[in-house]
Order: sequence, then structure tokens, then C-alpha cells
Amino acid sequence: MTAAVWNPTLLRGWYPVAEAHRLRDTPMRVMLFGRAVVLARLPSGKLLALDDRCPHRQVPLSDGALVGETLQCKYHGWTFGADGRCTAIPGLCPSAAVPTVQVSAWHVFEHDGLIWLSARPPGEAGSAALPPFLSRLPTGSRRFLWSRLWLARPADALENFLDPLHTHLVHPGLVRSHGARQPVTVAITQSAEGLQVDYTGQPQQSGLLYRLFESPRTVECAHFGIATPATAQIEYRYANGSALVFTLHFTPEDEMRTRVFATLHVENRWAPAWAVRWFVWPFLYRVAEQDRRIVEAQAANSVRFGRQDGISTELDLVRPMLDAVWMPNGEPVRAGQRVVQMWL
Repeated sequence: MTAAVWNPTLLRGWYPVAEAHRLRDTPMRVMLFGRAVVLARLPSGKLLALDDRCPHRQVPLSDGALVGETLQCKYHGWTFGADGRCTAIPGLCPSAAVPTVQVSAWHVFEHDGLIWLSARPPGEAGSAALPPFLSRLPTGSRRFLWSRLWLARPADALENFLDPLHTHLVHPGLVRSHGARQPVTVAITQSAEGLQVDYTGQPQQSGLLYRLFESPRTVECAHFGIATPATAQIEYRYANGSALVFTLHFTPEDEMRTRVFATLHVENRWAPAWAVRWFVWPFLYRVAEQDRRIVEAQAANSVRFGRQDGISTELDLVRPMLDAVWMPNGEPVRAGQRVVQMWL
């Protein structure tokens, strides 16, 4: 990871890197900011997250195996604890002390079915303080968890998710209809903690998804938190007291590869997981694939023509905040609120 590619402030964020249910008794390799990390769940339940290399001969530790509360390299059997310290070297005389050898350990924790890493330097202290829009999701309200690799830049994928104006053309008739636009008032509130975008004036949406699965809305808002700079959320609350919360995480494996994790949380509404999987998910998957194709086309074209700053208007609601966080020389976030009128 180099300063030329990433804003140094990103190192202090938290990023989901794997679905928790996939992490069992076999080490798993994940990528974050171009660095390989090995994950393992130890028999005690504790999580291990280390640079994926044995310092002896550089063999991936993810090819190794768990031995008790340690991870053993498959080449010469060196073992490492969750703190990255070497605990044993096979072949040493019983009386010999194990040399002081260390693998970089990552900050790691589990939340909402995902394994999260902090990209901050391993020796720097840090707590897993999630923004309120993530920490307040009710236990048991998640209906699905899905992941996919996109060949796109994370900031562009984030903007796509938070941008309502593409939905008429990329998801025509499914999310919104181009010929059924309505005036909407949008309030953008920006602070040192993140961004909230509130939409008023469109309690009903023109697309098929709304007609099939929704009812009149009382709240429509989007969230983005700097503590979790790869994460964005769209929240809908309804007159009948129910709510749908879509959360997407766009974790940067490297500059042009983004691992997408998506969850849907449902509150106060009959929507068992099997019903969501059979009746709702096919539509949501189609939306996700349409988004993937457009941001991958955007990424490929930006490589073809050379990375250039796009032309933005007041309708590009979240781009200033995303640039402040994700651009290598992004300017500090400026607190404040602005109101925009648009036709959705």
C-alpha cells in the first residue's frame, strides 16, 4: 500500500473481509489494500489475523494448519500465536530458546456475520467503534448476507450505491422509471463522523420493487461513516412501523478489485429468510449485477483513458465526502448541511 494510491486516513478504518460462517478450522487468506492477511478461528473462539507470510522463508501461512491455539507454517512448522509471536520452531534442541520472531498482527473483530479488520498499523491501538447506523441494527433482523468481487474502485462503487440518479437508467422500471420523476428535497448533513442524506417528497417509488415489496415511506435516508470508510447504508422506514435497511461494504482488495458484502435487515415485518431468498433476492441480485456491470465498465474506461477527475454538479451528493476520504490527497472533511432539489 502506498500513499500515492491510498489516503493515509483510510488506515484507521474498519473493513469487513470475510463472511464469519466461512471461517472454521482452516486458515483463510483475504486481501486488504493489496496486502495478504491470513484469518483463522482458534479452538478457543479467538480470532487470529496475521500478515500471510512466514518470516522464515516467506511461505503463505494460509497454507498451514491450526495446532492448538497457534497457526503452523506448512514448510518448516514454525508456529505463531494470535499476537504474531513465534511460539515454536521444530528441530530446536529442547533447551534452546525460541528466537524472538514476529509476524505483523492485525486488529480483528466479528460483527453482523462479518469478520472485520483494521488497516491501521498493527502496533497502533484502536477500538472497534462502529458508527451508530451499524451498531443499532437489531439482533436477529438480518435476512441475508451476500458477497461478490467487483473489478472496480471502491470509491466509485460506494458512490454508485449512494447515488439515486443512476437508478432510472441502470435499473429502468425495476427501481425507478425515467418517465415518472418527481420533485424531491434532499438534505445532506456532513460531519467529522460521516455523512447522512435525507430524502423527502417521494413516499412512493415508481419501480417494480416498490410495488411488489414496499408501502408508503416515512423515512428514506443514506448513511456513510468515516470509521468504516468502505461501508454505506440505505434505510427505509414505513408508515406501518416496519423498516428495511440495506448495508453494502466495498472492501478494497487492491486499487481495482473491490470485495462487496451486502446485508438486508428487516424490522417489524413478516419476512422470514426463506421468503426473502425465494421471492425478493432474485430481484435484488439483478439490481446488484446491473450495478456491477456499470461500475466495472467505468473502471475499465478510466484505465483506458487514464484516471481523470470527473465533472460534478450539486446533484453528485456524496462525491465531495468520498473524495475527502478516499483520494490520496483528499481535503479534510468540512462539517455542515446543504439542501438540494432534484427530480427523482
